[in-house]
Amino acid sequence: MNWNCTFERVAETASTNDDLLNRWRAGELTHPVARIAYKQTAGKGRAGRTWLANPQDSLCFSLAYPYPGSPNELSGLSLCVGLALISGLASALDCSEASLFSQGLRLKWPNDLLLNHAKLGGVLIEGRQTNMNEPTWMIIGVGMNLRNAAALEAKLDGRTHLQVGSLDQLISEKSVLPEIDQIWLKLISALENVLTQFEKTGFSHFRAEWQHWDAFYGQPVRISAGLQPPLLGLEQGVDDNGALLLERDGNLMTIFAGDVSLRAQE
Repeated sequence: MNWNCTFERVAETASTNDDLLNRWRAGELTHPVARIAYKQTAGKGRAGRTWLANPQDSLCFSLAYPYPGSPNELSGLSLCVGLALISGLASALDCSEASLFSQGLRLKWPNDLLLNHAKLGGVLIEGRQTNMNEPTWMIIGVGMNLRNAAALEAKLDGRTHLQVGSLDQLISEKSVLPEIDQIWLKLISALENVLTQFEKTGFSHFRAEWQHWDAFYGQPVRISAGLQPPLLGLEQGVDDNGALLLERDGNLMTIFAGDVSLRAQE
């Protein structure tokens, strides 16, 4: 990818993903575009869910990324984005990735960033290829909680047992978080590095690194998808394509991307 990225800042929009998707549908995208909104009124999560965020307490942005290959080669992209977020956060907070790991930062398949098993951030990837002679445009949306985790958790209004984490929990009481723009730019820089490597090697290059950050590796888990009965087993990481591996009765089952929720067994 020729990384000639345009950076856009808007005070408010419904959804940065929708903004860029609409531009893609209109044939207006020609190079990468990173778009941040300081307030989103209709932010999106996976499977049509709403991404809840408080202005000033959250970072919400999207990146329009033209992948030059086939859509079939994009397996594991959301996992690589998670690794880029970790790298970008380490740079923004001026600390090592090992320090973030020791404080409980982890990744949850296929697209969540966790802090001590509380949700710190999420990734939503949308888009597709218009025709075989054009790149596959992927709109990578990122939402991250910066501060006031308790207020964000209260905003869920009892609709879920989800715990919420925030970035300020990773810094000392005497420190302050960098400005939103500074964090955003560090994340975009990390995404550039990871996506450039992903174009060359696909996900297999990142497999071992991702499993290092896997929040549930080797643990008993419960996986549910839609109306199907939940699956219980041991989570054994991912394969070279980024699919989840679940061990059941001594056999490995491959779980592909979809509306899948993963929880540790209680």
